[in-house]
Amino acid sequence: MLSARSLFQEIHNNDQAFQLFCSIAAKGEDQGGWENGRIAQLVEDQELAPKIARHGADEEKHGRIFNALLHKRGLAPVPVPDDTDYTMILERQGIGLAHTRLRRDEPLTERDVIVYLAHSRVTEQRAAEQMQLLRKVFDGHPEVGRAVRMISADEDNHLAYCHEELLRLAAGGHGRLILTTLQETSHAEIRTYRDVSLAVLAHLGEILRWPRAKSALLAAGVHGVYAYERFGGGHRRMLTLTMPHNRNALGGPPVHESFA
Repeated sequence: MLSARSLFQEIHNNDQAFQLFCSIAAKGEDQGGWENGRIAQLVEDQELAPKIARHGADEEKHGRIFNALLHKRGLAPVPVPDDTDYTMILERQGIGLAHTRLRRDEPLTERDVIVYLAHSRVTEQRAAEQMQLLRKVFDGHPEVGRAVRMISADEDNHLAYCHEELLRLAAGGHGRLILTTLQETSHAEIRTYRDVSLAVLAHLGEILRWPRAKSALLAAGVHGVYAYERFGGGHRRMLTLTMPHNRNALGGPPVHESFA
């Protein structure tokens, strides 16, 4: 029987599949770390800048964690196929702040900050949900379980921070722009998540030598999720803003807990 648990355990049990999975995850986290670090340098809001820097430091830590999981298995990161690069595919669609913009030494405008936070609000929703799923799958595993618990706690904090900061900006009169940006970002994200998921499954299927019927069934599941999110109202969870219980979630210094 196909299930998320059986699928992820199959990936974990195969060195080459696990190597690709962790490499894809690590690259995305490293990219997020660079982007947030650069944004923290360019933002003029001195209360917001340290929170963005903390976000970036967390993402870099996650990249190190995925690489450490590989190292513990005697594996090295492998090149990430272009069709699985979620972060860069979103950027090529004009979602979030372009790297060409971040490389210029020009302060970010308030509109830039809203674009950044809306992008983070949507992508952190996805990240938080994925890590919650991985926690259920690997909770009892001594190494992977600890890794995903650490990352999951951070992703929950990142999502809370995005809610709180966007609500602050909405109260300042930017509600319409925030909603429009969230709608545009969520539509692009769910399409990109579908395409990247299909690409990842194709690469894993080749490594694990899945029969055609299994690959087709998994692909149908991805298309089903996309249909629900795009046409069945599933994307609405990415549009709402609710004040989180853990206020000021990124208000402290980054947690540099070792995973060596």
